Amino acid sequence: MKITFSLKNITIKQANILTVVVLLFLTIIFVGLLTQEMYKDYEHALEQSYISGAQEVSQSDILEQKHKKLKALTIKTVLVMVTLAFILFAIFLGLNNLFNRLLQRDIQAFLEFFERAAHNEQVINHRLIFFKDIKIMAGYANEMVQKISKQKYDLIDLNLGLEDRVKEKTKKLENEKIFSQELLKSQKEFLRYTVHETNTPLSVILTSIELYTMRHPKDRQLSKIESAVKNIFSIYDDLSYLVKKDQIEYPKVAINLSKYVVSRVDFFTEVAEHSHLSFEYRTKFKDSYIYFNETKLQRIVDNTITNAIKYTLANESIEIQLSQSGTYLEFLVASKSKIIKDTDKVFDEYYREGSRDDGFGIGLRLVRSICDEEGVDISVSSSDNKTVFLYKFKMMGE
Repeated sequence: MKITFSLKNITIKQANILTVVVLLFLTIIFVGLLTQEMYKDYEHALEQSYISGAQEVSQSDILEQKHKKLKALTIKTVLVMVTLAFILFAIFLGLNNLFNRLLQRDIQAFLEFFERAAHNEQVINHRLIFFKDIKIMAGYANEMVQKISKQKYDLIDLNLGLEDRVKEKTKKLENEKIFSQELLKSQKEFLRYTVHETNTPLSVILTSIELYTMRHPKDRQLSKIESAVKNIFSIYDDLSYLVKKDQIEYPKVAINLSKYVVSRVDFFTEVAEHSHLSFEYRTKFKDSYIYFNETKLQRIVDNTITNAIKYTLANESIEIQLSQSGTYLEFLVASKSKIIKDTDKVFDEYYREGSRDDGFGIGLRLVRSICDEEGVDISVSSSDNKTVFLYKFKMMGE
């Protein structure tokens, strides 16, 4: 088994063992070196002492006595030195062991503190710490625990406050939602009632005008009334569609687009003449059919024509054209009007350009939604000469 040893990951216990081994090794080296040095000193001293008495004793006796004394002195010195070294080693080892135990106790106190801190808010008892440096660390740790505890309770209070405010806000929003739903419901009911009640008087007015013109010549004032009523009728039809579009289905039928456009041009002729405008209708088809819902088609045609009447310059003509392009019938309305700078926004609800006070209202916004639903392509172009609205309907049978 290969044992790896790294000073970066050493424990206190391993450090203690390593320290003891190193100290013992150094003590042995120290004793050995000191004994060798003292042996040389004793040998030199004995040589000097025997030189003076060399004449009285033979050389062999001198050497024998010399070795005996050196041996005795060496053994005695070594024993004294070893004993002293081990006494010093034991004293040092005891002190080292004492301080290590104190250090281990302080560190154990920190380990237990961090273990407890994960579950509760206990702090370190300063009286259990021996070393001053670790006491300072314990003070910082206790301060950290207190700050974390304070932040914890502050967050708890904040969360409780937030929960109460969220509940209060939710309740308020629910009340506002209920109120908005009731308000919207009331608004729809009002519009439904208004639309329903408006139809009858408008029909009576138009019928009365028609009956009156059968017996009497139409004068200017009557033309104004008829024009205004037809504009109101167009607005009424828009409102009626908006109120009912999510509640009823609009079935598709075969519609002769050419004849239908002619009928709507006839309907708005009086309105155009009142605004000093005229229609120029051109088509090569007497019969051109599309498969479409008549109510939705009326919203597209009527709103496009009424907007042309509204924005065409005085004494100009409104060009209305029906043509074929591949498998599509193209319905075009063009006239000379103020240039539209941003043609992409003309179908936005209540769109206004610049400082103009008039807008395109809800009519063209309604046209856009119907065309998106039915797959009708729309293109708008505007220049100093002409503003053109072009709609492409899929021909029936194609």
